[in-house]
Amino acid sequence: MHEPWIVPIVFFAIFPIIFLGTPLARALARRWDRDAAAPKIPPEVMARLERIEQAVDSIAVEVERISEGQRFTTKLLTERTRDTTTDPAQAPTRGLTP
Repeated sequence: MHEPWIVPIVFFAIFPIIFLGTPLARALARRWDRDAAAPKIPPEVMARLERIEQAVDSIAVEVERISEGQRFTTKLLTERTRDTTTDPAQAPTRGLTP
């Protein structure tokens, strides 16, 4: 029933399978992970995203210009208010003549 020579043959056949199969299985798993991790984005979508990115960048530049102008205007108004409140005798009378 039981052949005594089958155990050593199976034993020696399993070792090459394990030693060759493990690196092959790891390489296959890495390849599957790499393929799954790389997004498959169509070129049309990539081009559209690039245009959106450029539009957002130009909007950011314009907003910065507007905020710089706002800061300048605020600075001028602050200086003007400070000048009129520090020396009321020299403040302009804006059309009021005694």
